[in-house]
Amino acid sequence: MRLSGKKIQGKAGAPGGFTLVEVVIALALLGVMFEGVVLGYVRFSQMADWSAHSLAAQSLASQGAEQARAAKWDTQAWPQGTGARQSDELGVTAYMQTNTLDLAANGQPLIATNFISITTVSVSPPVRQIRSDCVWRFLSRGLFTNTVVMLRAADQ
Repeated sequence: MRLSGKKIQGKAGAPGGFTLVEVVIALALLGVMFEGVVLGYVRFSQMADWSAHSLAAQSLASQGAEQARAAKWDTQAWPQGTGARQSDELGVTAYMQTNTLDLAANGQPLIATNFISITTVSVSPPVRQIRSDCVWRFLSRGLFTNTVVMLRAADQ
């Protein structure tokens, strides 16, 4: 083989090639690169899975807040009362709901808990804060919380 008019040769006139050390180093570099690609894929897959869980939990938190917001609260109705079929169906309260995360998974259903609290922000004008915290677990990384907070005036 000729390159620039000169014949490439190794030691003692033998044709040039790769030594065993060069081949081992090249294979080691190739292995490190392959490991980086595999680890990157695994990390990306975990991030995508976490995002799906978080979106499902955010949906549950929104549902809890909207259910509380849909309760009747009419300050002009008579007689005034708190409870089912009263002028204030929900009142200032706190409660919890247990649901499953809406995920396309083939394994066990993942349980999430909504903690919903209604507090008074202002008496005149009447305004309440509705807060829904959805708590869920992801693999062995611990608990995560998605929160929805909204304000509601009477008869809205």
